[in-house]
Amino acid sequence: MGQNEIEAIRALLGAKPRPIGWSERRQRLDEVGSVSPVAADTSLDSVNCDGVPGEWSLAPGSDSSRVLLYFHGGGYCSGSILSHRRLVTEAGRAARMRTLAIAYRLAPEHPYPAAHEDALTSWHFLRRQGIPADAIVVGGDSAGGNLTITLINRLRAAGEPLPASAWLISPWTDLTMSGITLDTKDAVDPIIHKAYLNELADAYLPNSLDRNGPLISPLFADLRGFPPTLIQVGSAETLLSDATRFAAAAGSADVDVRLEIWPHMIHAWPLWNAKLEDGRRALMTAADFVRAHLPSR
Repeated sequence: MGQNEIEAIRALLGAKPRPIGWSERRQRLDEVGSVSPVAADTSLDSVNCDGVPGEWSLAPGSDSSRVLLYFHGGGYCSGSILSHRRLVTEAGRAARMRTLAIAYRLAPEHPYPAAHEDALTSWHFLRRQGIPADAIVVGGDSAGGNLTITLINRLRAAGEPLPASAWLISPWTDLTMSGITLDTKDAVDPIIHKAYLNELADAYLPNSLDRNGPLISPLFADLRGFPPTLIQVGSAETLLSDATRFAAAAGSADVDVRLEIWPHMIHAWPLWNAKLEDGRRALMTAADFVRAHLPSR
């Protein structure tokens, strides 16, 4: 059953190949990401996070005093609240907590550090709502995983309280593109390839920036003091090395880190949880992890 389901997702992606223009690419990701609607029992509310658009979601039985702050993927150039709504809302249901999805500014119209500024603004917005840092989980997929890590690193550098944990799905941690699986998994990954990543990085980063910098490629950051972290990645994706090397770097820095490599899964597979059992299972294991690291009441 699992193999049939992931093949159906591959077929969906193959039926909508990536177009050339940025607006067309954004529309395509919105379409493939939102192929399944949000559950009817989930409440959705738009919110202005001090100038950054966001969306609250709350499933029945969830604790509104605990929040998953989520940053969508899309290579810093696409992705939206719409494309990731099913993923975010079902993650909140599984973890029994409220979610806040963030529509940070996208490149090339808004290159680095616009997304980072919006991430920090959304964090401070949450804190001003009276939500304690240790009642917040920060998560993201792909570039959103990168943004999750760099936000936490900025908070550490500023001496601010940190979230209870971090949740990374298929994180893009190395914008120098030195991971070996960019080559070894190229033939099996239906979404992410080195030339595409280089195009995204070129659009996102001014030429003067060093791609080795820790706020650009958090694989190379000092991770000492980083909060407990769950990394979920598929075995069939080119960013596998980005995940495994980041897990090793975190572990070497004495971070409480768990790495899950899901067989046959593709980039950011929990997006399609409505039609993919392994997507739903990944959300449940993530929920168990984040709840285990929230303070008891």
